[in-house]
Amino acid sequence: MNDAMTLRGSCLCGAVTLSVEAERQNVGACHCQMCRTWGGGPLLAMESVRRVTLEGEAQVSIYASSDWAERGFCRHCGTHLFYRLKTGEHYAVPVGLVDAGEAWTFDSQIFIDEKPGWYHFGNATEDLTGQQVFEAFQAGEE
Repeated sequence: MNDAMTLRGSCLCGAVTLSVEAERQNVGACHCQMCRTWGGGPLLAMESVRRVTLEGEAQVSIYASSDWAERGFCRHCGTHLFYRLKTGEHYAVPVGLVDAGEAWTFDSQIFIDEKPGWYHFGNATEDLTGQQVFEAFQAGEE
């Protein structure tokens, strides 16, 4: 595993490209109702993102999905580009945008208490409930 890497990707139509600087090659799954509605299933995202640089930013639409977070997508093709907190620097970037065959490690699942019973992942992960996620982010702000 690399300690830090920069990965590039683009939306389906190519109007938006992004460069993602990540600390580790880890992927997490979010099972919250919003993520499942947004993408039709759990969001599989890079969680150790340090920085996201967008080219074609004028083509990005932002949806304020809650009081604390927003989601970005291409206004032309609808590709999901990121989930980010309104305060701080936390980004979650769908791993499929930048995957070029890296050796990803699927190591965490959040909002596990909202995961439907009809699917599951077989490998061992750190599992956090929604409440635990909110507590972790609140502790990081102090």
